[in-house]
Amino acid sequence: MTEKKENSRADIYARITDRIVADLEKGVRPWVQPWSAAGHGGRSITRPLRHNGEPYSGMNVLLLWSEALARGFTSPIWMTFKQAIELDGHVRKGESGATVIYASRFTRTETDGNGGEVERDIPFLKTYSVFNVEQIAGLPDHVYQRQAPVIDQVQRIEQADRFFANTGSVIRHGGSHAFYAPSTDHIQMPPFESFRDAASYVAVLSHEHVHWTADSRRVGRDLSRYAKDRSERAREELVAEIGSALLCADLGIVPELEPRPEHASYVQSWLQVLQGDKRAIFQAAAHAQRAAAFLHSLQPKSEAEREAA
Repeated sequence: MTEKKENSRADIYARITDRIVADLEKGVRPWVQPWSAAGHGGRSITRPLRHNGEPYSGMNVLLLWSEALARGFTSPIWMTFKQAIELDGHVRKGESGATVIYASRFTRTETDGNGGEVERDIPFLKTYSVFNVEQIAGLPDHVYQRQAPVIDQVQRIEQADRFFANTGSVIRHGGSHAFYAPSTDHIQMPPFESFRDAASYVAVLSHEHVHWTADSRRVGRDLSRYAKDRSERAREELVAEIGSALLCADLGIVPELEPRPEHASYVQSWLQVLQGDKRAIFQAAAHAQRAAAFLHSLQPKSEAEREAA
């Protein structure tokens, strides 16, 4: 692989990390920006969607949320230049695309300690551009009109309650702090009455459930140094923050918009981690996606899914 390509791939990590760092330096957590901008009574927030309605995952959710907010797009739907043409649409002149990423790999031949040749699979990131449907003319009406179903707040809370009950997690109530205790494998929550409303309770519960997935019987993330190592704690909290935002978008719940008292120290730790490791935010987003996907996998299948299986 050429040095130019190596530098280009390194630039992907650096360029995107620098955007996240710039937000954090302003005191903005980019993973809750969509809700902050929409306001508590504003439009429903979902994950960004592909042209076929499939939601984006991981780091691409953060990238497209950030792009939509910066450019004022309200539609969650994105597609490539080619996909727009296939739907009889065309990207308006002068419009620029948003960058999304996908993982790829190449095989490199190396020499082992015995002088023999071995092949190694090397993972790397590639990028491509997508456009919001608000940048595209001529698409079928149903593409522009596609919206998430409107579900009232009570139903959303009930659905979220069922979602977390289906995980089988042990939840105890008491005290003034929310946390996951690995030694006893339980989630500790303050009394329900201490929260501003039911949605606030669910938002915190989603954060703690991401921590809960760290157990080796679930997704598996090493928390052995969480209490002793500030950097490791910052990395795990980054996973939980992003994972909670993904879950809240999926469940139609507003995440924790008001920072917890400890968030100020977390932000400083996040900045140190991200500035020292340009791949840290990508790793955190990948872990967050796996955690959210695992929690979704614990839900009972719908009748349609059972029939398809």
